[in-house]
Amino acid sequence: MISYKEAIKKLNKSYLSIKSETIFSEDSLYRICSKNIYSKFNYPAANNSAFDGFAINSKETKNANKNNKIKLKILKIIAAGDNPKIKKITKNSCIEVMTGAIVNKPFDTIIPYEKSTLVRVKNSNYLVVNKKISKFNNLRFAGSDYKKGQIVLKKGDLIKPSDVLALKTLGIRKIQVNKKIKIVLFATGKEISNNQIIPSWKVRNSNGSYIKSFSKILPLKINEKSILRDNDEKKFLRELSKNIKNKTDIIITIGAVSAGKYDYVPRIIKKLNQKKYFKGVKIRPGKPILFSKLNSNTAFFGLPGNPISTAACFRFFVLPFIFKCLSYLGNTPIKAKLVNNFEKKKDFTRFIKGKIKISKRGYAEFEILKGQESFKIKPLTKSNIWGHFKYGQTRFKKGDLIDCYTTFGVNFL
Repeated sequence: MISYKEAIKKLNKSYLSIKSETIFSEDSLYRICSKNIYSKFNYPAANNSAFDGFAINSKETKNANKNNKIKLKILKIIAAGDNPKIKKITKNSCIEVMTGAIVNKPFDTIIPYEKSTLVRVKNSNYLVVNKKISKFNNLRFAGSDYKKGQIVLKKGDLIKPSDVLALKTLGIRKIQVNKKIKIVLFATGKEISNNQIIPSWKVRNSNGSYIKSFSKILPLKINEKSILRDNDEKKFLRELSKNIKNKTDIIITIGAVSAGKYDYVPRIIKKLNQKKYFKGVKIRPGKPILFSKLNSNTAFFGLPGNPISTAACFRFFVLPFIFKCLSYLGNTPIKAKLVNNFEKKKDFTRFIKGKIKISKRGYAEFEILKGQESFKIKPLTKSNIWGHFKYGQTRFKKGDLIDCYTTFGVNFL
């Protein structure tokens, strides 16, 4: 049995090479960039007004005061989307502008409506200014958000809704992303049932649905196959061969990886000519986990069958492996202060269901929830974070900083 740190090292050395594809930016949510994306334009494209009001040339107010009021003739009204071209700009003039209207030289500052005084002289409207106005007030400058050639997204970034907004705003129609990871999933055991009404000696097939739900928020294409029963060793071998031939990226089984009479998965996997392999890791929950690199195109994970063991192993083994394959770097911990004292065995890593919240003093705090047994689902539904209690330490005191990982694998902070 190896440590969690050693297992992660093996996984990192076993990653798969995932090809990229070109997709429309509006379809890119929760995909991972396979190369840097650069802006082709400045945004904003030109200086524009941040308020409804009047665009003036600040130099023309240099001598303005209460005793020397300057009248600026209003030449025209320009709204957002209007062509800002003006045929002739006269001395001591201004333009009435709406928010977002383009502001070209010589106009260089905006006086909002609420700070404006108007008069009408000989059928023309004038803006009255009784003090010196500094330049660049209430202006949005060209390229102040994005400059042409600036990086919009980096290789390995996971695309959020706000990123889709940026891509579309900048006119980036298509982008290159890593292809979705293809996963084939098998539940195992004669106790597993797909029926709604079951006797007390059966268990509903829920672990597969839990894992499949991650495909809604991560670039995964998960296909759950039929249940492998206790006497389905030949079927398992056929499925392995078929999926290796089809270049399935990851094959996952749930259950049948421990030391029971019907736990045939380790025995069969060990017979194959695998490149990388480990069976059993010094963790709780999930100690019997199995990994094998079947060939250059396909990896295999055997997850324990208890629900929380499945969840923990998927979160702390399968997802880090997937993120490595996709060059995603966002699987980073959140540091939080421990609320409860905690003890564990020194030579084991523990993954603990908990809640993270912000204290009144502004600190992130991690609370260990009751019910850490690997069959108890309710505490997982109440949790919003996993606490990682590291190998080599026995006692953890209130106030200690703990590495915490989101339950769904992505840290948007």
